[in-house]
Amino acid sequence: MKKKTRAAAVGTAKNRKTGAARKAALRAPASPSRRPGTPDDAKLAIRRLRNQLAKAQARIEELQASADTDFLLDIPNRRGFERELNRSIAYIKRYHASGALVVLDVDRLKPINDAFGHAAGDEVLKAVVAVLLRQIRSSDVIGRLGGDEFALLLWNLSETDASAKAALLEQAVDGLSFVFRGRTVAAGASAGVAILGPHAEAGRALEEADSAMYVRKAQRRHEG
Repeated sequence: MKKKTRAAAVGTAKNRKTGAARKAALRAPASPSRRPGTPDDAKLAIRRLRNQLAKAQARIEELQASADTDFLLDIPNRRGFERELNRSIAYIKRYHASGALVVLDVDRLKPINDAFGHAAGDEVLKAVVAVLLRQIRSSDVIGRLGGDEFALLLWNLSETDASAKAALLEQAVDGLSFVFRGRTVAAGASAGVAILGPHAEAGRALEEADSAMYVRKAQRRHEG
C-alpha cells in the first residue's frame, strides 16, 4: 500500500509539473516570425489578392474584346461596331463633329463559296478587309456586320465627300481578282452612305446606309 501511495504521489507531482509547463507555454509570447495575423501577413495577403484581381480583370477584358471581335478578320463584329458607332454619335452630338457611315456588301461572294468552298470565300473576305483598310484613316473604323456585309465609320466627311469615298471603296474591291482551281474570279462591292450629324441615331443610320446600299446594288446589277 505504501509503494502504491508513493507511486501515486510521484505521478501526481509529474502531472502537476506537466500542467504547469503547458500553462507557462500558453502564456509565453509566440516567436515574432511565426505569429499569425502580423502586418507582414496582411501585406502578403493584400498583394496576393491584388495579383488575383489583376489577372481576373485582364481575363474579363480579354473576353470582352473577343466578344466584340470577328475571329476570322480580326476587326469589330456587329456588336463591337455598334458599340463604337454609339460612342461616336455621342461624341458628334456633344462636340458638333461630323461623320459618315458606309455600309458595303461584297458582290458575288455566294457563287465563289458555292463553286470553290468557304475557304475560298474566307480568302476573299480577308483581301476585301485588307484593301478597305488601305483606303481609310487610322481614326476611321471598319466592322463586319455579318456574312459579306461591312460597315465603315468615317470621320469629318461632307455628304459629297462621303459619296465619293464610297465610290472609291467600291472601285478598290472591284479591282481584286483571285485564282481558284485555275479559274480567275473577281469580287465586287456595293456601298450605301448615311451622314452622321447632331440628330443621328445608330439604328436609324444603319438602316439608312443599308437601304442605300441595296439601291446601289440593284443599280450595279442593272449596269452590268
